[in-house]
Amino acid sequence: MSVLVLGSINMDLVAVAPRFPRPGETLRGHRFFTAPGGKGANQAVAAARLKVPTRMIGRVGNDVFGPALRQGLAEAGVDVEGVAVDPEASSGTALIVVEEGGQNAIVVIAGANGRVGSAELARLEGWLREARVVLMQLEVPLEVVMEAAARAARAGVPVILNPAPAMPLADEIYRWCAWLTPNEVEAESLVGFPLQEAEAIEEAARVLVGKGCPHVVITLGERGCVYADREGVQWVPAYQVPVVDTVAAGDAFNGALAAALWEGRSVEEALRWANAAGALSVTRYGAQPSMPHREELLAFLNRNPERRR
Repeated sequence: MSVLVLGSINMDLVAVAPRFPRPGETLRGHRFFTAPGGKGANQAVAAARLKVPTRMIGRVGNDVFGPALRQGLAEAGVDVEGVAVDPEASSGTALIVVEEGGQNAIVVIAGANGRVGSAELARLEGWLREARVVLMQLEVPLEVVMEAAARAARAGVPVILNPAPAMPLADEIYRWCAWLTPNEVEAESLVGFPLQEAEAIEEAARVLVGKGCPHVVITLGERGCVYADREGVQWVPAYQVPVVDTVAAGDAFNGALAAALWEGRSVEEALRWANAAGALSVTRYGAQPSMPHREELLAFLNRNPERRR
């Protein structure tokens, strides 16, 4: 039984600079590096590094990045049998600027991710009976995500949907997902009202549960997250850590959530794992390189039994 991830696979091209450049400005940076990324791949690595069986379904391009992306996943412990090489597309890429405070700005080019389709759905169908959790995002075509969620729901496999990047969703998908994990911006786009106050965030979580998804988590960065189910709403505070780079913190959160649920952990413990993984990821640069290993996560949790808002 595995965590089955359907999603994007990118190569990240990262520039570290003192601040974001203004329009038309050329800014001297401090550092450049490449790192495997893509929300789907990041979340697969996050789960695999926590030592749960993880399979990835997606595509890379027929270019210099493709083999490196597949190799990076495999080295992290992800089963890459479902990662195809598309001979007619480039690999997905993300151009990322990280400013000294740790915030980032990203431009994503879909490449092969935009061509995920019927072949990937067939692969998912064949593997569903061996899956305990299906984890998806929105960096592959929405119609594929919709169909995959429907098939998983029919098979009785719980779906975690990280609705990123933000886009409108059809009402049906809420009923097909067991978990919905938007960040603040994504949640605001889904409910259609601003989330500037705590009360509005709580109301947004309730609205999303009301659409049919039994577990909703709105992630809030350094403020932690808000969890809602049919019983009510609760705040889960973040761990306080020095921030270097926030790229893929949400992916660390989602991968760890999937891993904890795969292990049958309680909702409270799963959220604690997810928050800890997100916290550890922001203490270093890169997307997949920042995903914590299981021993590291457990040690962090042992050192931080109490959480503070």
